[in-house]
Amino acid sequence: MSDTPSTDPASPTGDPKDHRVPNTDPIRQRIWDQVSHSPVHSLWDFQGASPWTVMKRTANAFMDDNLLSRAAELGYYFLFALFPTLIFASSILGLAAKKADVVYIALLNYLAIVIPSSAFQMVMDTFNQTTKSASGGKVTFGLAAALWSASVGFAAIQDTANMVYKVKETRPYWKARGQAILVTILLSVVITFTLAILLFADYLVKRVHLFHIQRYALLGELALVKAVAWIAVVGLLMLLFAIIYYFAPDVKEKRWHWLTPGAAIGIFGWLAASVGLRVYLHYFPSYSAAYGSLGAVIILLTWFYITGLMLLAGAEINSEIQAAVAEVKLHQSGALPPSATTDAPTDAANPDGAQDRAQDRATT
Repeated sequence: MSDTPSTDPASPTGDPKDHRVPNTDPIRQRIWDQVSHSPVHSLWDFQGASPWTVMKRTANAFMDDNLLSRAAELGYYFLFALFPTLIFASSILGLAAKKADVVYIALLNYLAIVIPSSAFQMVMDTFNQTTKSASGGKVTFGLAAALWSASVGFAAIQDTANMVYKVKETRPYWKARGQAILVTILLSVVITFTLAILLFADYLVKRVHLFHIQRYALLGELALVKAVAWIAVVGLLMLLFAIIYYFAPDVKEKRWHWLTPGAAIGIFGWLAASVGLRVYLHYFPSYSAAYGSLGAVIILLTWFYITGLMLLAGAEINSEIQAAVAEVKLHQSGALPPSATTDAPTDAANPDGAQDRAQDRATT
C-alpha cells in the first residue's frame, strides 16, 4: 500500500484509516465522540431513544458504510485464511499424535451443520490431503501463513468496525496486527471447543444407547443432553461475537457485553441464512451448470460472505443504538441543541452540500 495519504472525502484528514464524520458536520462527530468515550452500560436499554429511529438509521448507515462490499472483502479474507490454517492444524496434530488428526476430523464434521454439503466436502478433501504427512517445514510454513492470513482478515474487520463507529485507527501497526493474531487464536479455541461440545454430546448419546438400548425411559435424559449441548453452543457463539465486537473497533473506552441486540440478530441471521442456503442448494442445485468444478468454491465464498455480512450488520446495529443513546444524553444535558442529530444533514441544514449536488445533477 502506498504511503501517500488518501484523498477520500469521507476522511477529514485524508487518512484512509480516519473514518470520523467530515469536519463539515461537527455536531454528528460530537455524538460519535460520546459513543467512543462513554460506552453504554446495556445496549438493551435505549434510554428514551426511539427503536424505530434506530432501525431507520441502521438501514441508512448499512448502505452508507457500504457493508455489502465490505462483507465480500471479508469473505475473501476468510477463504484466504482457511486452508493455511488447516495446514498448520494438521501439521501440529500429525506431530503431536498419530490419531489426533482423526479426532480433529470428527470435530470438523460438525461444521456440516451450517456449511453447504458440497463446499464442506471440498474443505474436508483438502484437509485430508494435508494430513497425509507432516514435517517441520510444513509446520513453519503453516504457522507463518496462517498467522499472516488471520492478521489480514481481522485487520479488515477492524477497519470496518472503525467505519461503523466513526473513529480513527490510532493503534500502532504492531499492536493492531498482534491483537489480530491473538484474537484469531482465541476465536479458534472457542470454535474448537464448540465443536468438541457437540462431539462429546453425541458420544454420551451413543454410549447410553449401547448399554441401555431397551430403556426407553432414557429418552428424556438424552433429549436433555442434546438441549444442554446446544445451549452451550449458542452461549459460545455469543462469546465469539462478543470478542469480535469488543476488540475490533478502536474506541477510546471499551465495555464488555455478553449479548447485544446486534449479536442476537447477527447470530440468528447467520444460522437462518446458513440453513436457507443449504435448503436452496439441495432443491436447486443448478450452480454446477453455471460454475462447473468451481461450484464448491463459489458456494464456500457465498457462505463466508453471509458470515461476514451478519457479523458487520450486528456491529452496525450496536453502534447505532449507542449513537441514539448518546444523542439523548447530550440533549438532556444541554450539550447539544434540540435539533442536533446523527442523521445526515439535509439540504436545508447544509446549503453548500445542496448546491454541490445541484451542480452535479446539472453536469450529468
